[in-house]
Amino acid sequence: MEHPLILQMQGITKLFPGVRALDDVTLEVHRGTIHAICGENGAGKSTLMKVLSGVYPHGSYQGKIIYMGSEMTFKDIKESESAGIAIIHQELTMIPELSITENIFLGNEIVKHGLIDWDAAQKRTVELLEMVGLSIDPTTLIKHLGVGQQQLVEIAKAFSKNVKLLILDEPTSALNEADSANLLELMRGLKSRDITCIMISHKLNEIAAISDAVTVIRDGRTVETYTVEAGHVDEDRIIRAMVGRSIENRYPAHKSNPGEIIFEVSDWCVEDPNNPGRRVCKNSSFFVRSGEIVGFAGLMGAGRTELMRSIFGQNYGIYLGGSMKVRGKPIRVTSVASAIRQGIAYVPEDRKSLGLNLLDNIRMTTVAANLKGIMRGRLLDLEREFQVAEEYRRSLNVKTHSVDRGVTTLSGGNQQKVVLGKWLFTEPDVLILDEPTRGIDVGAKYEIYRLIHEMADQGKAVILISSELPELLGISDRIYTIFEGNITGVIDREEANQEILMKMMTNTSGAEVEAGKDKKAL
Repeated sequence: MEHPLILQMQGITKLFPGVRALDDVTLEVHRGTIHAICGENGAGKSTLMKVLSGVYPHGSYQGKIIYMGSEMTFKDIKESESAGIAIIHQELTMIPELSITENIFLGNEIVKHGLIDWDAAQKRTVELLEMVGLSIDPTTLIKHLGVGQQQLVEIAKAFSKNVKLLILDEPTSALNEADSANLLELMRGLKSRDITCIMISHKLNEIAAISDAVTVIRDGRTVETYTVEAGHVDEDRIIRAMVGRSIENRYPAHKSNPGEIIFEVSDWCVEDPNNPGRRVCKNSSFFVRSGEIVGFAGLMGAGRTELMRSIFGQNYGIYLGGSMKVRGKPIRVTSVASAIRQGIAYVPEDRKSLGLNLLDNIRMTTVAANLKGIMRGRLLDLEREFQVAEEYRRSLNVKTHSVDRGVTTLSGGNQQKVVLGKWLFTEPDVLILDEPTRGIDVGAKYEIYRLIHEMADQGKAVILISSELPELLGISDRIYTIFEGNITGVIDREEANQEILMKMMTNTSGAEVEAGKDKKAL
């Protein structure tokens, strides 16, 4: 028996200066189901949800929103929340310095006799946290929670507003496998409470696991919608609809040609800046050859990002010891500026806070790490700045009509390409990529994989951190594994599979491989 419709969006068209973000989009969602929305970065998915939730108010778009049988004209997000629609954005919006209770009831306080009733708020917070499977002190500050826990608090906050339609924008993009599985199980539980979910996601395996229906959007238009039986989604069909073509292999074919060792790290030790005495990197040693793509695998918190950030100018943790060589020459890197001078570049995991200045435009961002590259004498050459930014816009296929546009106007995938362009302009010998495809659709991923191959073909030493084991197996030449700050082994791609990597990542493989000790054997 088919569920009744809870939502109809008819002929939604949304214009921005010079861009038609949505063009006659239609969406129908049935009550008590999980409805997935797929599409490439920039396809219009998030824009459509912002129209629905009132972020873009009635009058700023064309078309109709019919919710629970009535046409809606939301003026702001507060009106949509009052109607039972809640949106959880990809970038979490809570205030780190406030407690869980304060965040949940911010702007929606429980008031008694003109004052906030904190006792009632904390009691209600405990109830809401139980609903999402969290047993935690409601006075805990948000900054002390992991990303997975923060995501669940966001959902608990939605429950506090009597949510009927929950929109989740890339809900698992920053979660590890365990937290992702917990969240998906929670979404299944919401169906039993007659709560409808709309999930925007690029993870086709998750869409296949829990969706009741799928809508694909491409270039601002609805391509197709079809109902599915959970666990029986045709992933190839989704990919074809998303990118407008068939992708026979999600990882481009590439023949590597590694040369001499170009980058070497030995006995690298770093202390956690927040926990004196706790080492996050423990005598880590590894090397990368010219033209080689070396992957780093590890569970969340294993120390992959900490290792790479500490290498990149010691911008994380307290350096305790260890050495580095570039092209056989010992180097000392004590700042980001000195790392850049030594030919090291780092594309960070968190592009919003570490990779971009969100107040800048594309052209300023592209040259930010190498201002000397656009200097004429002692002055910046603005014409050269434009030329460089335009060159990288074209070569990286950044979807925008002008490099003078702000980076915040770009989709996540296009922002990632701009960050890549910024670091490529420094002409590095060693390029460290930390989760470069996180939150990026399958088509844009394919483009970034090609770019990574091109960098290797140019003779660069490429280091790739990824939480997706198929991705590491798909494009790496060798893969190191990390467990609790220790490098537990290294394996050639041809000999590796997900099971072997997981054993090495959890230090259950029997014996550690002394990585980097016998280069000839590797």
